[in-house]
Amino acid sequence: MQSDIQIRCLETIGDREIQGLSDVLIDCVEGGASVGFMLPMSRTKAEAFWKITSSSVARGERLVLAAEDATGAIAGTVQVILSQPENQPHRGDIAKMLVHRRVRRLGVGRALLVAAERSAISAGKTLLVLDTVTGSDAERLYARHDWQRCGEIPNYALWPNGTPCPTTIYYKFLRN
Repeated sequence: MQSDIQIRCLETIGDREIQGLSDVLIDCVEGGASVGFMLPMSRTKAEAFWKITSSSVARGERLVLAAEDATGAIAGTVQVILSQPENQPHRGDIAKMLVHRRVRRLGVGRALLVAAERSAISAGKTLLVLDTVTGSDAERLYARHDWQRCGEIPNYALWPNGTPCPTTIYYKFLRN
């Protein structure tokens, strides 16, 4: 399946991309992902998020990468937050790593992670950080790709149904 997936850095996010990204976000939240949203997850809420994100991309504050299948449908996404405080110009954050349930465990997350790391290097970043739900498939993905675990914070966020969940913080030094 991974050979059918193409990763594209979205320099602009138009209506087609907003629809596809919203589909992925809605699917992930409805599937229980703790990614900053609560149930019910409406299309209006998802589209509003991606429109705000689009403005941030236009200002050069972040990169949005999309995994597209052979038909051009968006199957996953990840963001690299470039805009950091003045004393952290070398650092970026990985955020909103989302893979549609229909393509999970087919290498889409791995392809997005590798592309995000390469994009961060191209943007001059030498350190990436992220947080993820403790015990998740994503956590195992980061560990397999040499991300370093810092620790776990109990009750850091909520599952979409309102139950508290822990998160684990990771970092990775990047090499050219």
